[in-house]
Amino acid sequence: MNRKMWFAGVLSLALFTSAFGQDANEILKKADEKLLPESFEAYRKLINEEPDGSKKEFIFYSVKKGKDKVAMLYLSPASDKGRSTLRKGDNMWLYIPNVGRPIRITSLQSVVGGVFNNSDIMRLDYSVEYDATFSEITDTQYILGLKAKTATVAYDQLTMWVDKESLLVEKVECYAASGSLIKTLKFLEIKDFGDGLVRPAAIETTSPLYRGFRSLMIYSKLKMREFPDEVFTLDYIARLGELRE
Repeated sequence: MNRKMWFAGVLSLALFTSAFGQDANEILKKADEKLLPESFEAYRKLINEEPDGSKKEFIFYSVKKGKDKVAMLYLSPASDKGRSTLRKGDNMWLYIPNVGRPIRITSLQSVVGGVFNNSDIMRLDYSVEYDATFSEITDTQYILGLKAKTATVAYDQLTMWVDKESLLVEKVECYAASGSLIKTLKFLEIKDFGDGLVRPAAIETTSPLYRGFRSLMIYSKLKMREFPDEVFTLDYIARLGELRE
């Protein structure tokens, strides 16, 4: 093979790889749209289960606007009622009523304990934080390899299984930069929430780092709703309860 032919082959491969990667990112964006509307409100129950069979439950009222704004109000248990959290991009805060001011928190911390961390509970669209490529395409699934766009993202890499027909996410494996598996998320119980919102109603999380522990997030209500930018500010964080209808 002469140099000209070799160069043409390399260029064709590069263009093919680029196009393939672009298609994977389009699949990721569509999967995001299926999981969560761009702006919405939701009620969620989080159940943390421990190896001895004990459980702790939380109920949240959550709101989201655009790609990078999420806020959440604790409704129960009574010990946490009135707490709220805010996420804007990579920045997160926790408001505790008797403290009276927001406290910065990190994505890898967990204000509720269990296997879910703050990034899982106040998750942004996957396409905001990750670039996607195809790892494999089967008859029924797209298997995507996701790489974090910045070092501030909770997980360096993800492997995501997406159903070809519905474009619903079925499973996500989360990995550290070292390549070690941190946790697995399973998306379960497809439910019609109305207004064309058909998505998993439950997310189950387990981790090899926490043997015998399991966390489950259950959506009881989810609907599209628009909010002013004011809602996603530190001045408003103590007033999230005013949004509930």
